[in-house]
Amino acid sequence: MWGLMRLLLAWLGGWGFMGRLAAPVQAWAGFRGRPGPTLLRTRRSWVWNQFFVIEEYAGPEPVLIGKLHSDVDRGEGRTKYLLTGEGAGTVFVIDEATGNIHVTKSLDREEKAQYVLLAQAVDRASNRPLEPPSEFIIKVQDINDNPPVFPLGPYHATVPEMSNVGTSVIQVTAHDADDPSYGNSAKLVYTVLDGLPFFSVDPQTGVVRTAIPNMDRETQEEFLVVIQAKDMGGHMGGLSGSTTVTVTLSDVNDNPPKFPQSLYQFSVVETAGPGTLVGRLQAQDPDLGDNALMAYSILDGEGSEAFSISTDSQGQDGLLTVRKPLDFETRRSYSFRVEATNTLIDPAYLRRGPFKDVASVRVTVQDAPEPPAFTQATYHLVVPENKAPGTLVGQISAIDLDSPASPIRYSILPHSDPERCFSIEPEDGTIRTAVSLDREAHVWHNLTVLATELDSSAQASRVQVAIQTLDENDNAPQLAEPYDTFVCDSAAPGQLIQVIRALDRDEAGNSSRVSLQGPVGPDTNFTVRDNRDGSASLLLPPRPAPPRPAPYLVPIELWDWGHPALSSTATVTVSVCRCRPDGSVASCRPEAQLSPTGLSTGALLAIVTCVGTLLALVVLFVALRRQKQEALMVLEEEDVRENIITYDDEGGGEEDTEAFDITALQNPDGAAPPPPGPPVRRDVLPRARAPRQPRPPGPADVAQLLALRLHEADEDPSVPPYDSVQVYGYEGRGSSCGSLSSLGSGSEAGGAPGPVEPLDDWGPLFRTLAELYGAKEPPAP
Repeated sequence: MWGLMRLLLAWLGGWGFMGRLAAPVQAWAGFRGRPGPTLLRTRRSWVWNQFFVIEEYAGPEPVLIGKLHSDVDRGEGRTKYLLTGEGAGTVFVIDEATGNIHVTKSLDREEKAQYVLLAQAVDRASNRPLEPPSEFIIKVQDINDNPPVFPLGPYHATVPEMSNVGTSVIQVTAHDADDPSYGNSAKLVYTVLDGLPFFSVDPQTGVVRTAIPNMDRETQEEFLVVIQAKDMGGHMGGLSGSTTVTVTLSDVNDNPPKFPQSLYQFSVVETAGPGTLVGRLQAQDPDLGDNALMAYSILDGEGSEAFSISTDSQGQDGLLTVRKPLDFETRRSYSFRVEATNTLIDPAYLRRGPFKDVASVRVTVQDAPEPPAFTQATYHLVVPENKAPGTLVGQISAIDLDSPASPIRYSILPHSDPERCFSIEPEDGTIRTAVSLDREAHVWHNLTVLATELDSSAQASRVQVAIQTLDENDNAPQLAEPYDTFVCDSAAPGQLIQVIRALDRDEAGNSSRVSLQGPVGPDTNFTVRDNRDGSASLLLPPRPAPPRPAPYLVPIELWDWGHPALSSTATVTVSVCRCRPDGSVASCRPEAQLSPTGLSTGALLAIVTCVGTLLALVVLFVALRRQKQEALMVLEEEDVRENIITYDDEGGGEEDTEAFDITALQNPDGAAPPPPGPPVRRDVLPRARAPRQPRPPGPADVAQLLALRLHEADEDPSVPPYDSVQVYGYEGRGSSCGSLSSLGSGSEAGGAPGPVEPLDDWGPLFRTLAELYGAKEPPAP
């Protein structure tokens, strides 16, 4: 029976199992070395080995892969086999009666390589375990079903050109998903499919190497290599995969520079200044980058003096430029050699050198019209100061290089001599003074002289002429500043009051000796001591100066030691002041300087005068206001009914009959309404006479009259608003006694009406009186 089972499992590709019965043995459940209850343990009735199943098996399903059998099973049908674990019931099924295990579907080892399951035999009736469960493994046996794959492909690599044979380029790696521990399914071998004979690959490691020497980048820069990986050790029937490797040859400096021609010819005009580009020289180097950088140099001394050569910013071309001014009349051509050299040279490739090349260069100088050339680049001339106009300063000279006999015209540019201090002879360039010069005003005069060819005004050149004014002793020494000082009345004899310094404006005045001397004699109030360094000390004499209200004026005489010697006289103001014990000024004369912020006497007098004027104006204004108020009060106190209006101006006399309208004031009933048109002011003299219009009597009262006068005054825009006091002799209507004014009486005897002469016959002199008496009062009610 066991032999048959073993043959069956071998046919399925796995190993079987065998089970056997065993007698019970004693076992204990306690820890070793400790007493415990004695238990009985049954020896396991089977010994499990691994089961195997071939992946991707395409036989009939389900496929029997093994059988479980226990010695407890006596063939009575009481034993039931159970299977649990990974894939139990889905991938793997078991016959409960026989213990046969079947796989229900095709398995893939790359998805899951093994399954762990539990097998157990139980009593079919009671499901009581007959034996403890036991674990076993079912492994999926690999087959060659996966080709090699290059996960990092395609590859790119770089190798220097001119590399030796066997130089490593890159390593390629392929992966096979098959089981490397079983058979040759994952054993790979690398070969080159495309890229021979330039590159090779190691069959086992996949390292790509160069196969031939001296591969030149300038010939071929890039190679495409195809690498194949084949499993099964490369034998027939194996699966394969391929990838590409792009190999680029990097540049090395293995090529020297070469001039494409042996002779270069250039031309340049003689007026080209230094730095002017003459031409370009380009040596060819097939290398790249820093390996192609070149430096150019002039080999012959003849050319290096007149020209220079440098490399452009790309490091490829040589730039030939003018180094110094050229002259066609002196030299018309230059011939020299130029060398081009690589700046970076690899010692490993020196055998391919030398890394330089030489070419000949010929430069022809062309003639060009040239401006006049001065005999000197700059001129420095001197002239003494205070010389008469027309004094000779110097001469400027220029020549025409193209035609030395051609005449030259000279002139001074106006902007360089704005004060017109100099003149120049147009024919010979002689410079003379145009005015008398003063060194203290201007020491240097910088002129620009223009030289122009007479036959070609466009050909002109300029030169700078610096004229220095020489000094003469023409300035007498002076005090460095105005000195106004003071001395305390309690100062001791010989005390230093002030150090006086002198100033000489001449060029050597500050370094030469200047002497100072004060008044001499026994009666001098102050002593001046010469310090012999251009200064003097003002001292208090042994006999102090007597006090006086005015300050002392100390004369100082100054003279220098020039040729001729000059002198001057100055005055130092000294005030005698009263001082405190600490030496500070307590009081001084008005002329003394008390403090930097004090006011002068003139300023104080001006301020007092302004204040007094303002006070006088205020008093005058108050007096006028008070006088006006008193005049108004007197008029109000006088109860004179006849004084209707009081004016400050004189009237027009008897001839003036239109200035006042007393009829309206005598009786308000006689007031007439205002005429149409602009109102007429009654309180000022009218500008033009207007004919009087009769006022018809009408009923009116005081309120209406006041309102009427107020309206006239408010609506009159022709005159200023003069104030006036008006007194009305009217008590109002309704009085039983009538009017007390004599103006309204008809006659002197009791007011009885009597014959009245026509007032109009009195003549023009009595016209106003006729108008006053012509207005009749209405009868009393």
